[in-house]
Amino acid sequence: MTKMRTVDAAVAILAKEGAIEAFGLPGAAINPFYSAMRAHGGIRHTLARHVEGASHMADGYSRAADGNIGICIGTSGPAGTDMITGLYAAWADSIPMLCITGQAPVAKLHKEDFQAVDIESIAKPVTKMAMTILEPGQVPGAFQKAFQLMRSGRPGPVLLDLPFDVQMAEIEFDIDAYEPIAVEKPKASRKQLEKALDMLTAAERPLIVAGGGIINAGASAQLVELAELLNVPVIPTLMGWGTIPDDHVLMAGMVGLQTSHRYGNETMLASDFVIGIGNRWANRHTGGLDTYTAGRKFVHIDIEPTQIGRVFSPDFGIASDAGAALDGLIELARERQAAKSLPDYSAWVAECTARKGSLQRKTHFENVPIKPQRVYEEMNKAFGKDTTYVSTIGLSQIAGAQLLHVFGPRKWINAGQAGPLGWTAPAALGVVRGKPDETVVALSGDYDFQFMIEELAVGAQFNLPYIHVVVNNSYLGLIRQSQRGFNMEQNVSLAFENINSPETNGYGVDHVKVAEGLGCKAIRVENPSDLPAAFDKAKALMGEFKVPVVVEVILEKVTNISMGVEINGVNEFEDLAERGADAPTSIISMLD
Repeated sequence: MTKMRTVDAAVAILAKEGAIEAFGLPGAAINPFYSAMRAHGGIRHTLARHVEGASHMADGYSRAADGNIGICIGTSGPAGTDMITGLYAAWADSIPMLCITGQAPVAKLHKEDFQAVDIESIAKPVTKMAMTILEPGQVPGAFQKAFQLMRSGRPGPVLLDLPFDVQMAEIEFDIDAYEPIAVEKPKASRKQLEKALDMLTAAERPLIVAGGGIINAGASAQLVELAELLNVPVIPTLMGWGTIPDDHVLMAGMVGLQTSHRYGNETMLASDFVIGIGNRWANRHTGGLDTYTAGRKFVHIDIEPTQIGRVFSPDFGIASDAGAALDGLIELARERQAAKSLPDYSAWVAECTARKGSLQRKTHFENVPIKPQRVYEEMNKAFGKDTTYVSTIGLSQIAGAQLLHVFGPRKWINAGQAGPLGWTAPAALGVVRGKPDETVVALSGDYDFQFMIEELAVGAQFNLPYIHVVVNNSYLGLIRQSQRGFNMEQNVSLAFENINSPETNGYGVDHVKVAEGLGCKAIRVENPSDLPAAFDKAKALMGEFKVPVVVEVILEKVTNISMGVEINGVNEFEDLAERGADAPTSIISMLD
């Protein structure tokens, strides 16, 4: 066998496991690992400006395509603690990501050595495994186990912490003899799926709720095939958006308190049966459980057995990988189709389609300052079906989910459960690494954008082009809206008179100058009629200079986006669409 440093063995394992995209910042305690990456030459590294940014880049890369596992690397101490938000975002959304940190030598871990922190204990609650590797001989096995865990069951992140002396130690290792550990995923039995299908076909108005687990399983095509075989409408969750294209006749809209469609909520309330596949019944989707569950039966299929019954007890639960369950359901549905024993749901589908064509929100506003709804209308016109959107949290994300259109899996990339501000820009850079030849469009409010704005320089340095739409109302808009219930508006204004940029007219930070100072291109838009030309120019600049292009849209300062506390009680603050011209980019045009 060959004798080598543990870090050389670890890097060889990364390459053999197919994890070859890294994001991070070097430092003294992790330099041996960086030297191993340099010697190997097969791991591409993108230098971030902040370790949290690196973690979000790795997360975005993991989400960009089936099978991706992004790597985040940092030194000891604060580098590891900076990764925690990134680990939490990945853990909450079931995203595989490998974080690697340097550490003080083993003999100094109890001596309060410089930048020595128990990152294993800190990271454990938000990872599938967190381990400080104390013995050199454990390094290959720890990496081997990390990859198996990230891919098995409900996916998730892992952190491996490498003391300096462990990195420098030599071990016997043969990469040619290394084999990944088999991935473990539960699979539904035929009997279980027969019962689920029996329950569905006994219903008059069934729905399929499609969760992010279907995207994780790479099974969106199977979902569409099953829906078409059964002729049953589909409600994607926010994390499952794109499992069925928005323009598919069986796409019945999203349901929830915020990121939902009027027609989606009404269709859910009209249903009598729901089969959820790869979803979590998140509270922003369900709202009050009494309202959500009343009058309908539920089957829940999820890869994690303890997820079933966590939010409410379904009438029947199955622990299974979404792809395996869909394959089995398709087989059964084909058998029943051949036997002509499937019910005819065409009237129910027509009813859902009618709602989709009538219950629309208005987007065509001419106001100056610009209303946000108009921004998404123009984005629908400017960006094609191949576009991948990246967003995280805030009124920008909520309105985007209500009004934008997504036409395939992994084309809506969103930090759904954790929703950390600042995630969008670095995650978008990771997505560009994962989709180098596709159109990536990020969507942020001004505060999300400012959180990690320094990462734009990474896009300029490494030529990672994407368009970043920043809807700027100089407010913490979502927080301001939630404070209405407390009859206050406290600590939410970002506005000030910028002495260096009077042209910002009291909106504060000059995002155009900051973006340009970081090596990117930027455009400011103040009139809705200028949006089409701005998006065209942004696409041209992105193509010419191969850097991020910021399109800042100056919004009206006070905006309330549709939301509520029950799916039958969403507050509509703006005028609703009454004719086709009110919502010209809706999926189904309204009749005038």
